[in-house]
Amino acid sequence: MSLTDDRLSKMNMRPDNTFPVPPGDQLPKGPRWPALVQSAALMRYRHSFIPALQKKYGDVFALRLIPERRPLVLFGKPDTTKQIFGSDPEVFHAGKGNAVLGPIMGEHSLLLVDGAQHKRARKLLMPAFRQSAMGGYEKVVTQIARDEVASWTPGVEFRSLERMNSLTLEVILRVVFGVADEERLVELRPLVNRTVDIKPLILLGWGYPFLQRFGPWKKVVEVQRQLDALLYAEIAERRRATDLHERTDVLSQLLLVGDSEGEEPLSDAELRDQLVTLLLAGHETTASGLSWALYELGLDADLLSRAQHAADNGDDDFLEAVMKESLRLHPIIPMVVRFLMAPATIGGVRLPAGVSVGPSIILAHRDPANFPEPDRFRPERFLDGEVAANTWIPFGGGVRRCIGAGFSLMEGVAVLREVLQKLDVRVVDGHTDQPLVRNITSVPEQGARIVVTARG
Repeated sequence: MSLTDDRLSKMNMRPDNTFPVPPGDQLPKGPRWPALVQSAALMRYRHSFIPALQKKYGDVFALRLIPERRPLVLFGKPDTTKQIFGSDPEVFHAGKGNAVLGPIMGEHSLLLVDGAQHKRARKLLMPAFRQSAMGGYEKVVTQIARDEVASWTPGVEFRSLERMNSLTLEVILRVVFGVADEERLVELRPLVNRTVDIKPLILLGWGYPFLQRFGPWKKVVEVQRQLDALLYAEIAERRRATDLHERTDVLSQLLLVGDSEGEEPLSDAELRDQLVTLLLAGHETTASGLSWALYELGLDADLLSRAQHAADNGDDDFLEAVMKESLRLHPIIPMVVRFLMAPATIGGVRLPAGVSVGPSIILAHRDPANFPEPDRFRPERFLDGEVAANTWIPFGGGVRRCIGAGFSLMEGVAVLREVLQKLDVRVVDGHTDQPLVRNITSVPEQGARIVVTARG
């Protein structure tokens, strides 16, 4: 059995019978539709479905999801968000809450492990994401962004999402994976794109392992085999390298780290799983945030002028506020999920073990109590001290806050700086965009179409 087949066998989303599925009288109110319908609605129409549920049932409601009608309870207020993020991680398991990603990310993924495994993995990965490492990464990101922007044709409409996806993919391959060989890059790019561009239906299908023998699910498995082969080959070659201490990419740094308490360094399988996790968590998420940012700047000439002034004068705080506001107004993921390993009371609601719970990012970011004028794109709110704790949560929170949050914001600022120092941006006349769900992320449905021209 190949390493890929072994992973898929282990991470097949078979029901966990440790906890019985709780009956409805132990849960908050929610829709009574079949679990498959609710799952599809949550995956495909989340931006309208979740607010509609809040309107009907209030700030706490329950869903039933495949494969075994396991309940998910969503919360919409900062006090419950704070409680969930601050609760005992031995009871509030994040790994089980992210199980839908298991077949692709693997059993060692930082997003899928809990307890001692999570502490070890985070400890070993943390050095690669310290502030001291960001300077080296930023230089490479800036050069990649400079080359990308130089390829744009002034006056010609294009989909910024496509260009940002290409740019952030290059960042992942060069800065995270550390791949420099052009032949391997040519092989990796299409496989990575096909791994990222997974439709919601494919993700739902992981709940039924027999589907992996058919149609689009079978194709995804084949892509996984090809991508794994390339990643393991890259890891093997990197282990033989004699200049690891001189390399600045994340993979090379991960090969150098070990646990001060005597634990073994990361194995090949662990490295593979963490690399794919960083790929899925940091590629299209950042690309979508950047494309929405360019879209919003292209709608407002005054805001564009202020952002260009910030780029010209090294005001990275304002550019970071633009990225943060983009992630607020256009959430990339819908919620942060934890799985209850024991009964818990959240916001006065008593819930049994075996229930998934989490704050809704969509509801939190659109709540006028959290963000006055929530439909308005206003980066200044992140500079004026009006954003309270546990209201802006695109990277989660608590001990499970995304390890790459700083990297993502650094990358966004570096890219915006390169665009805005050189170009004016406007949205195509009459163009409006709405979110579209692709895999677990949301992207601009029309690709955030813009036109750029050289600054006068």
